[in-house]
Amino acid sequence: MAVRPLRQFLLLYLILFCRFFYSNAALGSVTDEEEFSEELLLRPLPDRKVLAHFHFETRAPPTASNGRHHHLFPKAISQLVQKFRIKEMELSFTQGRWNYERWGGFDPVPSNNAKPPGVELWAVFDVPHYQVDASWKNLTHALSGLFCASINFLESSTSYSAPQWGFHSASGNLRYGTLPREAVCTENLTPWLKLLPCRDKAGISALMDRPSIYKGFYHSQRLHLTGKGFDSDGVDSGIVLQQTLTVVLQPNEKRTPVTSLETKFQPSWSLTSIFGRKVSGSCVLAKSSTVYLQLDRDLVAELKNLQKHNEIAVAENVNYEGLRSGYGFQLSVEPDKVLEEVNGSHGTSPSLLYVFSVEKHSESEPFDLGLTWKIPVAWSCQQAPLHASRFLMGSGNERGAIAISFESTRLSEWLLHSDAIDSCELPVKIFQVVPWYIKVYYHTLQVYVDEQQQAISDVVDKIHVSPSEDKVSPGMMEMILKFPCRMKSAVATLEFDKGFLHIDEYPPDANQGFDIPSAVISYPDFYSSTQFGDDKSLEALPILAKFQENNSVVSYTEVLLVPLTTPDFSMPYNVITITCTIFALYFGSLLNVLRRRVGEEERFLKSKDAKKGGPISQFLSKLSAKLTGRPLETPQSPTSTSSSFISSKLILKVVLVAGIAIVWHFYLE
Repeated sequence: MAVRPLRQFLLLYLILFCRFFYSNAALGSVTDEEEFSEELLLRPLPDRKVLAHFHFETRAPPTASNGRHHHLFPKAISQLVQKFRIKEMELSFTQGRWNYERWGGFDPVPSNNAKPPGVELWAVFDVPHYQVDASWKNLTHALSGLFCASINFLESSTSYSAPQWGFHSASGNLRYGTLPREAVCTENLTPWLKLLPCRDKAGISALMDRPSIYKGFYHSQRLHLTGKGFDSDGVDSGIVLQQTLTVVLQPNEKRTPVTSLETKFQPSWSLTSIFGRKVSGSCVLAKSSTVYLQLDRDLVAELKNLQKHNEIAVAENVNYEGLRSGYGFQLSVEPDKVLEEVNGSHGTSPSLLYVFSVEKHSESEPFDLGLTWKIPVAWSCQQAPLHASRFLMGSGNERGAIAISFESTRLSEWLLHSDAIDSCELPVKIFQVVPWYIKVYYHTLQVYVDEQQQAISDVVDKIHVSPSEDKVSPGMMEMILKFPCRMKSAVATLEFDKGFLHIDEYPPDANQGFDIPSAVISYPDFYSSTQFGDDKSLEALPILAKFQENNSVVSYTEVLLVPLTTPDFSMPYNVITITCTIFALYFGSLLNVLRRRVGEEERFLKSKDAKKGGPISQFLSKLSAKLTGRPLETPQSPTSTSSSFISSKLILKVVLVAGIAIVWHFYLE
């Protein structure tokens, strides 16, 4: 009989041991599968500035293997994905505008990370079509609280749109919205940094000094979320979170050597000079911690030409060993690797990538990469096939027109074959959203190529228009234009009327104008992929793997500021103040007369006069009356005089108030 309790005890112990073992095994798998990497890309720019691109990537395994517990992945993001069934999402906070002419627009960094000013949010949901709008509204509120921003303003149907094919390949379940006037500050960066395992306390993220970042010419923090889908039970198949911060900084100007050439020396810089900090080792939770220094194709070609011009090269075909040894510049830290671009453009030199590992550095030996120029050099960044800009036409507060202009760049000449340039076409995809109070007439579309008007059927290859509804939804246009490759310039125009808003719908700064979000310009036949080396081990580095993706070249136009007819907001204040003044004068005088006690005033005046004349004055008056034989004169009461004075004063006030009221009624209204 004593054996059965012993067996039950052993069985219970075995069950508890198995549960503990499998829970530890699951936790170990989470630790092994969840990955975090941190990277920093530095690039000198032609206009004496420096581009710093931070890239952080966190991967989470499917929830079927580890449940809802995470070791590295932020729990708040995981809950968003599971709650709203997000398939893909991107959120960006941007201050400033990317200069496509000086900083380039063809390589992966500007094409994927150059965003419009303010806030841009788009998301693809894995829910039925009728639930997409509700999921979008709930997502905006969740992100607004998570990042301390006004993203909840995108909840209104007048603030977001549903693109079909002009913005993203996903259709139906995609929603897109922007807030061009949203201010970006440290309260948006702080929750963004809290999603990192080490935050800004260790690793590459420790370089994010707030004053250094926000004094730059451009900065954009981006959060890109990719889910691998959901099964029938709502369990996700893994999440990839990419956090990027793109900053354009001006190095501190130092005294440069005097040269007789017109080209000036580029400013020398280091991590300490542009960020004010050094990297004291990597984040202990990071799988890899790497810093890259990239030299553009034109910069490499210019250094190669200078090397040939100065007769430094020994052979006719100059290899890149001279560049790797630091010709034209000097690095303060020796790189671990030097990678050369494989898929260079037609007739251009490949770019170079210097790789530095931060893991071998520590607090005793911090990492402080510096670049010192030895010779003056000038170059230009590779631009998109066309330079796109947008502006307003017309005057007045009633009508106007939106114009999008395109100008050819050197890239169109490099990438197009000379034998087929007469018959080839250059497709351009345009995605534009306008607020509902800008009533665009899409039938007025006109396209000019080299200042010659073209037939719409000859230029427009595909178009989809969603007209705006008053106070319901914005207007949206998706269009593909096909231009001849040998064109020099083109302009597309659309006319519009300016609507009227209710006084409650005007913002506090209505006189400043109303914003039209940036238009998205993409080039389907041009891809911004860059591959360094043929080694497959490089694909494990997230930023290099991102560079190899074949994404279309994308650029954003300017945000347009449209002045609308605004009421005189000071007029109600003026009317209220003068009306209240008149009523105060009128009713004040009326109440003063009605509540005045005449009897008490007479008694007060008599007593006052009696006090003024004493017994000596009365005796003298009687004595003089007897001597002269005249009757005694008693002092006259001032009641009659005061009452007459009061009545005349009251009449004057009433007449004055009535006159002001008559003048106000007949002349001012």
